[in-house]
Amino acid sequence: MSNKLWGGRFTESTDEFVQTFTASVSFDQRMAQQDIDCSRAHASMLGSVGVLDEKDVSDILKGLDQISAEIKEGRFEWSVALEDVHMNIEARLTDLIGDAGKRLHTGRSRNDQVATDIRLYVRDAIALISAQARRLQLGMLELAERHAEVIMPGFTHLQTAQPVTFGHHVMAWYEMISRDVDRLQDCAKRLNVMPLGSAALAGTPYPIDRAHTCASLGFDSISANSLDAVSDRDFAIEFCATGAIVMTHLSRMSEELVLWSSAQFNFIELPDRFCTGSSIMPQKKNPDVPELVRGKTGRVNGHLVSLLTLMKSQPLAYNKDNQEDKEPLFDTVDTLHDCLCAFADMVPAIQVNAQFMYQAALKGFATATDLADYLVGRGLPFREAHEVVGNAVRYGVEQGRDLSELSLDELKKFNSSIEEDVFQVLTLEGSVASRNHIGGTAPAQVRAAVQTARAQLSS
Repeated sequence: MSNKLWGGRFTESTDEFVQTFTASVSFDQRMAQQDIDCSRAHASMLGSVGVLDEKDVSDILKGLDQISAEIKEGRFEWSVALEDVHMNIEARLTDLIGDAGKRLHTGRSRNDQVATDIRLYVRDAIALISAQARRLQLGMLELAERHAEVIMPGFTHLQTAQPVTFGHHVMAWYEMISRDVDRLQDCAKRLNVMPLGSAALAGTPYPIDRAHTCASLGFDSISANSLDAVSDRDFAIEFCATGAIVMTHLSRMSEELVLWSSAQFNFIELPDRFCTGSSIMPQKKNPDVPELVRGKTGRVNGHLVSLLTLMKSQPLAYNKDNQEDKEPLFDTVDTLHDCLCAFADMVPAIQVNAQFMYQAALKGFATATDLADYLVGRGLPFREAHEVVGNAVRYGVEQGRDLSELSLDELKKFNSSIEEDVFQVLTLEGSVASRNHIGGTAPAQVRAAVQTARAQLSS
C-alpha cells in the first residue's frame, strides 16, 4: 500500500480495474494550477498560525513552484495509481521536499480541497468566457452600426411581419448576449465563497485562520457550513444552466445565419474561412460553424441535466458521485468558450446582401400594420382599421401586388379617409423611420443603441 496516501487501513491492494475505474486524474489534472494555488494559500496560513514552521512553509512553496513549472513544461508524470490531481501533486511534493510535503495536508481534506479547486477553476473559466462574449458584443456593435439603415423583413412565425433594419436585428442578438454576460457575473458572485477549512465534513480541530486563506485566494466570503461547503455543486449547476442559456441564444442566431446564407434567402454571405465544401457537390458552401454551434447546444443542455441528476439523490455530505461533476463541467467550459470565440471571429465579418433583404421586405405586405396605424390616425378604432387593411391585403393577394403598389383610388375603395399621404407610410423607409423611439427599429435608434452599448462596455 506504499503508493497510496490513504492505505493504512487496507490489507490488500486496489483491484487494477477498480483503480482505473475510480481514478479521475485523466481529466481533473486540468485543475492543477488551481490546486497548487489552493495549497500555497493553505501552507502560508498554516505557517501564520504556527502549525507549520517557517522552513516547512518555505520548502512547500518552493516545491509547489517547481511542480507548477514541470506541469507547464509537460515534464510532470501523472499516475493513475495516485487517483487524482491532488494526490499526484502531493506525492510529487513529498518526493521533492520530504516530510514537509506530508504535513501540507494538515487541517484539510480532499473534500474541501476539491470543492475549493473547482470554484477557483470555474471562476477563472468565467473570466475567459466573458472575455470572448465581450469580443462578440463588440463585433455585433460593429456589424449593427455598419448596417443601421439596411432594411429587411422582420418575421413572426417565420412569416413576413413588419420591416426592420438589419442593425436593429443584430442589436437584438447583442441584448441576448448582454444578459448572458450578466448571468455569468452573477454566477461568479455566488460561487466565490471559500470551502477550504471545512475539511472532510465537520471542520478541523487545528487553529486555522480561514480569513487568511480567503484573502489569499481572492474569495469574497467564507462558507458558513462545512457540510454544505464540501457536498453541494449548485454553483457548477448554475454555471451549466447559464451556459445552456448562452448556447440557446447562439443556436437561435445560428439558425438565422444558416437560413439567411441559403440561396433561398441570400440575405448574407459568410466568409469562406467559416464554411466548408462538399466532397461530391462542387457548388456547395456549407455554413458549418453556425451548424456546429447549433448542434453543440444539445451537448451543453445534456451536461446540465447530467449535473442535476447527479446531485438530486445525494445525502450530506460528500459522496464519490461528485467525481462525475467534472467532465460535464469541463466540457461545458470548453464548448462555451470555443463557440463564443468562433462567433466573435465570424459575426463582424458577415457580408450583407442589402438589396436581397430589401426586395424580400417588399413581399408579404410588411407595411400592413402601418396602414392600420394610419387609419387609426384618421379616427378609426384599431379593430375597424385592422379589418379594413385585411380586406385590402386580400385584394392585393388576388391582384399579385403589394399595398404600396395599389393606386390611391384602389385604396380608397376600402376606406374613403385614405389620402395621398398614405404612400409615405407604405414605403419601407417610412415604416422603419416611424419607429423612432427607444428600442425601436429606426436607424437613428440603432445608432443610439450602439453608442449606449459601447459606453457600457467601456465603463
